[in-house]
Amino acid sequence: MTQNRMRLTVNGKTHDVDAAPDTALLYVLRNDLELNGPKYGCGLGECGACAVLIDGVAARSCVIPIEGCAGRDIVTLEGLGTREHPDAVQQAFIREQAAQCGYCLNGMIITTKALLLRSPHPSENEVLEALRHHLCRCGAHVEIMRAAMRAAGHVVEAQA
Repeated sequence: MTQNRMRLTVNGKTHDVDAAPDTALLYVLRNDLELNGPKYGCGLGECGACAVLIDGVAARSCVIPIEGCAGRDIVTLEGLGTREHPDAVQQAFIREQAAQCGYCLNGMIITTKALLLRSPHPSENEVLEALRHHLCRCGAHVEIMRAAMRAAGHVVEAQA
């Protein structure tokens, strides 16, 4: 397929990208824009490591062609906050130490952010439902759930 110049808005900045229209958004984000928040996990849209926000909705960037992304607002993990001023969701994950290897965190944080954008005070069941299709191979699910609940405004005490 031939390459085309496409204009993408990522993290509030406009980028002109030369790529085939069917190129997965993940490859453009990582290879062309050097954004390493979204990870390549399964390449099938199953694990969630590649999640980004597209117009405020969590989406699996490994299966989304860039031709459908022009004119839409794309936000990666890097666009949520900074090291000095992390987003509230990022801060909750830091506070709860919700990581082991960290590979799944991009998807967990992005999906939690998307949930909070559409439902600012979700129930525990809503959080579980939102995160149920994300894979964490390290087994940090308890800490991830505590972090998501903290981000939603629920203070959950750690189990001893």
